[in-house]
Amino acid sequence: MRTTELAIIGGGPAGLSAAISAASLGAKVTLINRDDALGGQLVKQTHMFFGSQKQYASIRGVDIAGILIKELEKYQDNIEIMNDATVISMYEDGVFAVEQNDKYIKIKPQSVIVATGASEKFLTFPNNDLPGIYGAGAVQTLMNVHGIAPGKSVVMIGAGNIGLIVSYQLMQAGINVKAIVDASPKIGGYLVHASKIRRMGIPIYTSHSVKYAHGTNQIEKVTLCKLDEKWQQIPGSEFDIETDVLCISVGLSPLTELLWQQGCEMKFVPELGGHVPVRNENLETSIKGVYVAGDVAGVEEASSAMVEGRLAGLSAAKALGHTSEDLEDKRKDCLEQLSSLRSGHVGEKILSGLAKVTV
Repeated sequence: MRTTELAIIGGGPAGLSAAISAASLGAKVTLINRDDALGGQLVKQTHMFFGSQKQYASIRGVDIAGILIKELEKYQDNIEIMNDATVISMYEDGVFAVEQNDKYIKIKPQSVIVATGASEKFLTFPNNDLPGIYGAGAVQTLMNVHGIAPGKSVVMIGAGNIGLIVSYQLMQAGINVKAIVDASPKIGGYLVHASKIRRMGIPIYTSHSVKYAHGTNQIEKVTLCKLDEKWQQIPGSEFDIETDVLCISVGLSPLTELLWQQGCEMKFVPELGGHVPVRNENLETSIKGVYVAGDVAGVEEASSAMVEGRLAGLSAAKALGHTSEDLEDKRKDCLEQLSSLRSGHVGEKILSGLAKVTV
């Protein structure tokens, strides 16, 4: 059985940031990443980030991944990286079961940071399993990682930030985005993204949803319909759009299975994407030594995930006995950054959700 001071599950923006901050204080870290390379969702994000310089504003997500990995290398003596490794269970005695290269490995850390991210939500409608119907993450992976166009034309379902950003990326790739559709009566993403879309002449249908997908061997046409104020379909409002791709971008759900296994106290908080763990200001859950960071703690932007990762890394390292003269200043800086990222109208929903699970 392997042992380590701190295990971090997830090699995305939160996990990378947690590993850097913990290792910088001297903690021995094992970073467990299910993919074959580090970076998580950042590697498929070609858009520039918002926020401040500390959150890599005006830098593309894929480049931020490179920056974090390079910073991680500064502390390579303190960090063991396990790529292509999946944590399949966390037991009550603190032992992890990890599958890597068809081998079963047991690891027992003194503390753990769960940074497993989130999975895409989907929609239920007739023929929603036709080839050509993708989640937005799959479309980003095809285009931005593998350089493959998902099709010739796209109807995007979801006008949040991801739906708007991916639609713009599709247009940049020369793909005909025929419409963006959202069930909400107003656009959920930043207006700066929506404005770029509308300047390109792409219609955005709010208070609309998918009624039916048509096709034999793949999607050929989608029927849309208008929704009333109770989000119910309005008979007679249907219209069709021909397309060979339907892209679904209707939100994310935190990947919390390992936290349930550990027995962490969980609450259903719609504002944060679903069931999330109760935690304190330092991101420690109801189970001592188990911390969370990123979308598994509540779905937000990648900028917030990185800051949460830094905070969780500092908190876990401190609890393990590692410190520095400026540790408290770093911790306060993380809290101030999170407060800034969650300010304004956009952050009201997040703050409302956090109030329900922060003790």
